[in-house]
Amino acid sequence: MNERAQPGVALAPATATLGLRPMTLDDLEAVMAIEVQAYPWPWSRGNFADTLAAGHWAQVMVDPDQGILGYIVAMRGAGELHLLNVTVIPAHQGRGLGRALLERLEDEARIRGVAEIWLEVRASNLRARALYARLGYREVGLRRQYYPGPPGRREDAILMSRPLTADFGAGVSSTAAREGVGRSRGGASAAEVPHGD
Repeated sequence: MNERAQPGVALAPATATLGLRPMTLDDLEAVMAIEVQAYPWPWSRGNFADTLAAGHWAQVMVDPDQGILGYIVAMRGAGELHLLNVTVIPAHQGRGLGRALLERLEDEARIRGVAEIWLEVRASNLRARALYARLGYREVGLRRQYYPGPPGRREDAILMSRPLTADFGAGVSSTAAREGVGRSRGGASAAEVPHGD
């Protein structure tokens, strides 16, 4: 398994020793080990393989000593990114890693000139909903019986969106904007939190 992080990808100070790099098929064993720990209804290996084959934006967060600690997957649509899966290994949750992954998604969206990020989250996942709200996502709709649940039951999803307006400017990373740095990577170019957990 390739655990080398992509050099030059800056993460938040709390995650400074971690790196972020593109997810590969070689990562799926480690990704699946995290996925089944994190969710009662996890994605399948095939779900991840399909997202990679489709060319969706998929990144893994790597600790040089512990390997993959989390990952994020999003697909591009017409002027938007749709967050499909963001997961941190349960033993490392509550340490800002999920926030760092979401901030990196915002950076990627701005670099690509995307106007908005969309996601679904389980109605019962109050912790994730609170994190999204702190990051500027707003609840904009409801998808009834969207998620699997115990036999014979399903759970609603809250649809959330995060407009990427002039708050940081197109092509400027959220990290650079917070630090007062200029345009990132030459300016603009060119998305279930699966279970919302």
